[in-house]
Amino acid sequence: MQHVENKKVVPFPEKKLTGGKTVTYHLYVKDTLVNFTGKMKRAIAVNGQIPMPTLTFTEGDTAEIIVHNLMDEETSLHWHGLMLPNKEDGVPLLTQMPIKPHSTYTYKFPIIQHGTHWYHSHSGLQEQIGMYGSMVLKKRDDDPTFRKGIDDIPAIPLILSEWTDLNPNNVHRMLHNANDWFAIKKNSTQSYWEAIKEGHFGTKVTNEWKRMLAMDVSDIYYDKFLINGSFEQQLSQFKAGDRVRFRISNGGASSYFWINYAGGKIEVVANDGNDVEPVMVDRLIIGVSETYDIVVTIPEKNTSYELLVTPEDRTKSVSIYVGEGVKQLHAPLPKLKYFEGMKMMNDMMKMNGDMKDMGMKMTMQKMDMNAVMYPEITGEKTKDSPKMEMDKDAPMDHSTHDAGNTDIVTLNYNMLKSPYDTTLPKTDSIKNITLTLTGNMNRYVWSMDNKVLSEVDKIPVKKGEILRIKLINNSMMRHPMHLHGFDFRVLNENGSQAPLKNVLDIMPMETDVIEFAANTEGDWFFHCHILYHMMAGMNRVFAVGDYKNPELPNKEKAYKMLQNESNEWHLMAENDFATNGNDGQAMLQNARWSIGTEWRLGYNNMHGYETETHIGRYIGKMQWLMPFIGFDWRYRDSHGSGEMEKNIFGQTNKKDQRATISAGVMYTLPMLINFQAEVFTDGIVRLQLMREDIPLARRLRGAFSVNTDKEYMLGLKYIVTRNASFTTHYDSDMGWGLGVTLAY
Repeated sequence: MQHVENKKVVPFPEKKLTGGKTVTYHLYVKDTLVNFTGKMKRAIAVNGQIPMPTLTFTEGDTAEIIVHNLMDEETSLHWHGLMLPNKEDGVPLLTQMPIKPHSTYTYKFPIIQHGTHWYHSHSGLQEQIGMYGSMVLKKRDDDPTFRKGIDDIPAIPLILSEWTDLNPNNVHRMLHNANDWFAIKKNSTQSYWEAIKEGHFGTKVTNEWKRMLAMDVSDIYYDKFLINGSFEQQLSQFKAGDRVRFRISNGGASSYFWINYAGGKIEVVANDGNDVEPVMVDRLIIGVSETYDIVVTIPEKNTSYELLVTPEDRTKSVSIYVGEGVKQLHAPLPKLKYFEGMKMMNDMMKMNGDMKDMGMKMTMQKMDMNAVMYPEITGEKTKDSPKMEMDKDAPMDHSTHDAGNTDIVTLNYNMLKSPYDTTLPKTDSIKNITLTLTGNMNRYVWSMDNKVLSEVDKIPVKKGEILRIKLINNSMMRHPMHLHGFDFRVLNENGSQAPLKNVLDIMPMETDVIEFAANTEGDWFFHCHILYHMMAGMNRVFAVGDYKNPELPNKEKAYKMLQNESNEWHLMAENDFATNGNDGQAMLQNARWSIGTEWRLGYNNMHGYETETHIGRYIGKMQWLMPFIGFDWRYRDSHGSGEMEKNIFGQTNKKDQRATISAGVMYTLPMLINFQAEVFTDGIVRLQLMREDIPLARRLRGAFSVNTDKEYMLGLKYIVTRNASFTTHYDSDMGWGLGVTLAY
């Protein structure tokens, strides 16, 4: 659709930012214990609180923030969405060295913008356990962009977050090892039994034929969701007719949040710290690390209206009640229809694992590919909605709930329009870059152009050059892409009034274009803001100019250390203590390499023992192929019979004693079956088919293996906890067995 402008667009008014004051904050970072779920768990508090204190400045001020690291580990702070000198940006090993334990570090920079922002640790996974806080940059009273009825009404900062009782390092490891405990906890496993019950058996078969795991909209099960560190809040100071502005930041590590209001429409007035022309919607989804300013009105007296915040997976919710009196609730969001999402995903995916190319037909979130999963949009009723946590004793009113509304207006990026002309200066110095967002859900490797940060150099950019970036999402996950140090134009239908943002949430199959003028020198991070995607390698660095950073005496060495952080090794291990023997495996993997060992130990010499070790490298975009070298060691005592066995190729395979080296490949076939072909130094050739994680029911998994040595195994596993399962299996060498499997 061609946008037609009816009036001349006003350029950004000039501002005088002189006469500001220096505003100083002292932040004391300290280990602490919290109890959000009935269990004491480790967290990080700043000035004794979670979230971190709200930092407030006025445009034209100078920020001086003194960080006192009282922990036994390094830390850092990044000022999300702020335009500042590169050495103040707070990315350890890129713009500064980490803040050492028991040391003090000072950030100092001018405040040259206004709006709702936030700040967080950029060290490891500290953001997940408490290091996030709101940052409010106020307009000056004489600001020519000051909007009456918006900038002068009561404003409440809200920072949304999530909490898990698990150590976030363990969460990261579980994601890389395709552990489906989180899906079990969320009741979103999409097993074959559940597929049959839902009438989607064919959908499930197609899904696995295309070598895909189950559909999901959020990787992690969280124990609690929080607003300003609380489960619920009452704002009783507001009365009927009041307009209230909420400055909302999504400080979650990996959760998107739906925002709904029981008192009627939501007026969106700013995004990522930038004013937009007000737009009325029924709801919006706020991507990880995005900020939105919304205005709501209290319609009636003696009523408090629920601002309902629901994570995208709809497992729980958290609320703020605006006003005083009877609580007027918004309808809880119904449970997602995962098999409808799976069916959609099957249609979008080619057999080779690539997404179908939709070009620019899908852009700006105009077509929500998840909409098929929303009962409130499709109008279908569901019998089981998630239980919402709320005050059971308070009076409540459900009278206005209309469950089948298909006319819900949902915000999308095409509805965002700057009040001003955001056009960049005309220049011949334009650098066009295309970045394709890629990933492997099975192995939890996230990348751009199929390369993680450890595999690429910085992208050189001339100072003053306009950078125009086409982003193509070729993965099944949405990615909130964040640019440090700059706001970019999002090229939507609003032409010269394209909105300014610093986070672009790009949905599966979408193609979007952003542009900005690289006017500030330095190394600027560009990454997915889902914390676990960033840590898995979905990052790039724009090197603007030839900046000599005084905080980094050896930039090359520091960058190599940063690259290594995005390609960590992850360990998994499991051991089956069974009546007929002991089976187990251990595996160490990073983005490309795998080192794995499996063993089978009998309880007598007749059963003997066997161990196989493989060292391999995953090849190709989808990582379905892994060439490897291996070592096979077997022993058993057949009481001197010297029993020799022949494989199906007629080769003699002595099992009593064998120690050989091998070379081979493993390839993932349709239905997620692994095919392994291996040649040993004694001339034996072995072909094998196997799969260990067939989802038969919510907690029941099947397994099988068969090879050309005439060995086979069938097994069942019932998952009890994330670390323990009951198992039974039949092994052609060892017979029937019952046992308990412990996993790490």
